[in-house]
Amino acid sequence: MPEFFREGFTLKDFFEPSRVIIGTNSARAQEALRQLYGAFIPEQKLLFTTRTSSEMIKYAANSFLAMKLSFINQIANLCEKVDADILEVAKGIGMDPRIGEQFLTPGPGYGGSCLPKDTLAFSLLGRKYNANLDLIDASIQANTMHTKAMSDKILKELVNIQKPIIAILGLAFKGGTDDCRQSPAIEIVKNLLKSGARIRAFDPKAMDSAKEFLAQRVEYASSAQEALQGADAVAILTEWQEFSALSLESFKTLMKGSFVFDLRNMLDKKRALELGLQYQGIGR
Repeated sequence: MPEFFREGFTLKDFFEPSRVIIGTNSARAQEALRQLYGAFIPEQKLLFTTRTSSEMIKYAANSFLAMKLSFINQIANLCEKVDADILEVAKGIGMDPRIGEQFLTPGPGYGGSCLPKDTLAFSLLGRKYNANLDLIDASIQANTMHTKAMSDKILKELVNIQKPIIAILGLAFKGGTDDCRQSPAIEIVKNLLKSGARIRAFDPKAMDSAKEFLAQRVEYASSAQEALQGADAVAILTEWQEFSALSLESFKTLMKGSFVFDLRNMLDKKRALELGLQYQGIGR
């Protein structure tokens, strides 16, 4: 029985699942589980398969989501070059019911404990059985390259500043969790540290988790405002709602510099530019 729980939504996803996949070759087990789940899950949300098919469903589902994220990130990069707005493009293609609007939000790359692990496992499975899974391999490579490109995007603008102070808002791989495993934010911070930048970071929940990966190589702020104080630049790397609620005027008054890298497209671009901030989002 593969689980499809989203981090931060486990209880909701357990009691209100999109589907429950049950892989079994036993009629007795199937009937027992049908009765168990039938107490609180509608029959139409139960899918009984063979055990092998249930495993394939798990790997295929997560790999498809990873491909969707890599796809929208690549389209966002193209939008920047042709002067289109990824927010409008994503909304337009997401209105097609065959595509859907979920997982069409550009960011610094996918991470966490599921998508990186499952895409890699699926890729290895394909090689083991000599099955072509080039789309999965391309998605893995695209995600790695995209996260590196986000680091380069920041460093390119700060090339003339000696040992810049960069405020990092968000360290978890996504909002709603303290999980920093395979977090693109952690990878970006590591790349910035290699360049000699000084990092001051804040995350509402993931500070302790981040220390397992970054130790004392960065300064840990107690608030977003403290992270911004005297910074040459700020990069928003995790989509915590409290970051979108920050006053753009506070960016202007607290920071020494004016570079704002909104890698989650959470801020008001027009207002940021009006305040004289050097704003850069993704695909905008």
